[in-house]
Amino acid sequence: MSVMRTKPIEDVIAQGGDEDAPGRLRRRLGPLDLMGFGIGIVIGTGIFTLTGIEARDHAGPAVIVAFALAGVASLLAALCYAELASSVPTAGSAYTYAYATMGEIIAWIIGWDLVLEFALGAAVVARGWSGYLAELLGLPTAFFGESSTVNVGAIAIVLLLGAVATLGIRQSSRVTNVLVVVKVAICLFVVVAGLFFVRAANLTPFVPPAEPVRDDAAGLTRPLSQVLFGMEPSAFGVAGVLTAAAVVFFAYTGFEAVANLGEETRRPHRDLPLGLFGTLGVSALLYVAVSFVIVGMVDYREIDPGAPIAAAFSSVGAGWASALISIAAVAGLTSVILVDIVAIGRIGFAMSRDGLLPAAVGAVHPRWGTPFRTTAAVTVGVAALAGFVPLSSLANLVSIGTLFAFVIVSVAVPILRRTRPQLRRPFRVPLSPVIPILAALACLYLMTNLSVETWLRFLAWMGLGLLIYLVYGRRRNRLARRDRAGAAG
Repeated sequence: MSVMRTKPIEDVIAQGGDEDAPGRLRRRLGPLDLMGFGIGIVIGTGIFTLTGIEARDHAGPAVIVAFALAGVASLLAALCYAELASSVPTAGSAYTYAYATMGEIIAWIIGWDLVLEFALGAAVVARGWSGYLAELLGLPTAFFGESSTVNVGAIAIVLLLGAVATLGIRQSSRVTNVLVVVKVAICLFVVVAGLFFVRAANLTPFVPPAEPVRDDAAGLTRPLSQVLFGMEPSAFGVAGVLTAAAVVFFAYTGFEAVANLGEETRRPHRDLPLGLFGTLGVSALLYVAVSFVIVGMVDYREIDPGAPIAAAFSSVGAGWASALISIAAVAGLTSVILVDIVAIGRIGFAMSRDGLLPAAVGAVHPRWGTPFRTTAAVTVGVAALAGFVPLSSLANLVSIGTLFAFVIVSVAVPILRRTRPQLRRPFRVPLSPVIPILAALACLYLMTNLSVETWLRFLAWMGLGLLIYLVYGRRRNRLARRDRAGAAG
C-alpha cells in the first residue's frame, strides 16, 4: 500500500455534494458570514500588541510599511487558497488539497499540523482573553490571567464557545458576526479619534537608520536563519522593516479557516474567494490605519510595548480610550477562540471521513448538522490546555504550523493544474506557477525567522503524528480498504 496514493478529485467533490445525505454538513453560509469568520479569527491580539513592539524594536514609523508588506505576502497565499477552495469546496482545506495532489502521507502530516495550529491557537488566545477580562472588570488574578494556578476564566470561555460551535454553524456565525462588528467599530472609532492627535514630527525619520543589536540569546532561542547563515541581528533600516514584516505577518494568520467552511457555503465557487479576499482587505486596512495612528501619536522610542494603543491615548490626555480598547480586545479574542474551535472540528471531520481517524469521531449530529463529537473533544482538550498550561513559550508553534500549511497549499496549485488541467476553476491564480512559487518561498523565508526551539517542538509534534498514522491510519483509511478490496477481487 503506497503512502503516496492520492484521493480522486471526484471523490472529494462527491463527498461535499448532497447536503441532505446522512453524515453531511449543511450549506448555510454566505460571503458576509465567511468574512465574519475570517475577520473574527484574524483580528486578535496582533492589532493591540504587535504594532507597538515592532515599531519600537525594529521598524520605527515604517511599521506601517511592514504591515503592508505582510499583507502582500498573505495575499499571495490567499490567491492559492482561493483557487483550490473554489475548485474543490470541501471541509479540511489544506489537508484535503494535499490529499488530492501530493499523497496520503503529506495529507496526514498537514492535517496533524492544522490540529496543532488551531487547538494551540485557541488555548493561547483563551489565556489572553482571561487576562484582558480581569483587567477590564477588576477580577481576581487567582482565577484569571497568567498568574493563576488554574485559569478559570480561560476554561469557562472555551467551554462556552465550544457549546456554541457544537450547536450549529448558523449560531456560530451569528455570535462571530456580532463580535466582529463590535471590535471593528471600536477600532475604527479609535483610528478616527487618534487622527486628531497625530503629529508629523513623530513620523520622521520614517525609516530610522540601521543600528546593530546586541544579541544575548542562546542558540535554541535564536532564529533558524541566524544560526544557519551566521547572520548578525540589526534593528531599523531596510533590514529592520523586513524583520518587522516577518513578525507582523503572523497577525494575518487564520484567514485560511474560511477555506475549511467550503461544504457549509451556499455558493462556494463564488463566495469562498469573496470571503478570503474580503477578510484580508478589511484586516490589512485596519492594521495599517492603527499602526499609522500609534506611530503618529507617540515617538516610536517611547511606545509602550504592552499596551501601545491605550498608552498612546493616555499620553495625549485621552485615557478614556483604554476601556474601549479592552472591550475591543475581549470581543476580538472571543471570536478568535470560536473560529479556531469551529475550524478544527471540520478538519477532524474530514480526516475521520477518509478513515485516517475513527469514523465515530467525525459523526455529524442529525439535528445540529455539526461534527459534534470532534468539536466536543476539541473543546475539552483546549479547555484543559488553557486552564493548566502556561502557553507563552509554545505560541510560536501556531505560527510555524500556519506557514507550513501555506507552503503546502501554494505548491498544490501548480501540481493540480498539471494533473487535472480540465478541472473547473471559478477562480484562477494569475501568473501561475510564478505566484504560487513566490508564495511558498515567502512562507519558507518567514519560517526561518522562527527560533530553533520552535522548529524542534514542531518536528517532535510531527513525529508523534507520523507514529499515529503508521499505527492506525495507514491500513484503516478508505483508500487502503479500497485497494485491498480491489486486490481481493
